[in-house]
Amino acid sequence: MAQEVEVVATNKVSNNAVNAILSKGISDCESQLEIAVPKLTDLTKHPRLIETNETEWKEVPNGRLVWTSGFYPGILWYMYDLSGDKKWEAEAIKRTEVFEDFKTITEHHDIGFMMFPAYGNGYTIGHKEAYKDILLTSAASLASRFNPNVGTIKSWSNKMHPRWKQHITIIDNMLNLELLFWATKHGGDQKFYDIAVKHAETTMKHHFREDYTSWHVLEYDSITGEVLNKNTKQGYADDSRWSRGQAWGVYGYTMMYRETKDKKFLDFAKKITDKYLSLLPEDYVPCWDFDVANDPKEEKDASAAAVVASALLELSTYMDNQEDKNRYFNAALKMLTSLGSEAYSGVDKADSFLLHSTGAKSLGHEIDVALIYADYYYIEALSRLKHMTENNLTNE
Repeated sequence: MAQEVEVVATNKVSNNAVNAILSKGISDCESQLEIAVPKLTDLTKHPRLIETNETEWKEVPNGRLVWTSGFYPGILWYMYDLSGDKKWEAEAIKRTEVFEDFKTITEHHDIGFMMFPAYGNGYTIGHKEAYKDILLTSAASLASRFNPNVGTIKSWSNKMHPRWKQHITIIDNMLNLELLFWATKHGGDQKFYDIAVKHAETTMKHHFREDYTSWHVLEYDSITGEVLNKNTKQGYADDSRWSRGQAWGVYGYTMMYRETKDKKFLDFAKKITDKYLSLLPEDYVPCWDFDVANDPKEEKDASAAAVVASALLELSTYMDNQEDKNRYFNAALKMLTSLGSEAYSGVDKADSFLLHSTGAKSLGHEIDVALIYADYYYIEALSRLKHMTENNLTNE
């Protein structure tokens, strides 16, 4: 299999093929939103998942402890970016501004996931200057969870996750760092930047195995910074390779290089990306955990593929070596092609862009469903690909 991956990934892809992926993907996303948006009218809730064999989004309250609230408004901002249709901008504004009060969340690390896809895209795509102060406050809230003894932001509270008694950091936290970098560039404290770098360095040191696969949850001694335990919550087992965890790492360290231009982060992003790619099946959409992938009864996780597709498009632009550039770019295109295919698309089946994601099989829920964050990273990848073609950053 590894040899086949290499062959596929080093052949150039024509601009016509890229444009076909873009055209179909954008059209499908817009048609799905045309169906879903009129049904999603309760501003106190947001779409989270579509259960197996159902067709409509299950909505959950916009609670301070619910990490997924930012993805739906983020999707709407990207649809506005891709289409230029002002109706999507209006819908995005309406869905973003209902949870401004979340800027003061200090109970967990997910304020980055909750605020940046919504308010960050609103600031960048919608030119909403009023969102700046909201994002700066959000960054300060996130930074308040940094423990200098450990060198990371504390992800979860012990009260909500009593299995662990001290400082908990999960691999997902890498994506929240983008909010801190944004804040420093937009008038925020330099400490936000420094915290993000230290968190990434500490995670790079402790969170990955010698083969460059990642653990999900690390527990540190809050005083000494010693690693106490390496576990999982959403993977198959503590020592297994949870595919979305590896995906968060690929995305996070690609972003780290963008924000710092420190080559150590680029080198690390390549190593964990190459490991991820080596573990993929033929369609480039992983099983929910790589260590159960040989069982055909085990469910896929399209959300991991969407996260990595978006990251790989960006990573390809940082390559000096043309072969690596082609390899990453074309691997992303293969992922997007699979996700947009009959096998994974929600078109004519449900109201989502994608089907067949797995949120937390080990916890017994969100198994083989549509997930709002899978849709978010899928449309983000399409937006990135469109801008790459416009700026001649593709591999042809």
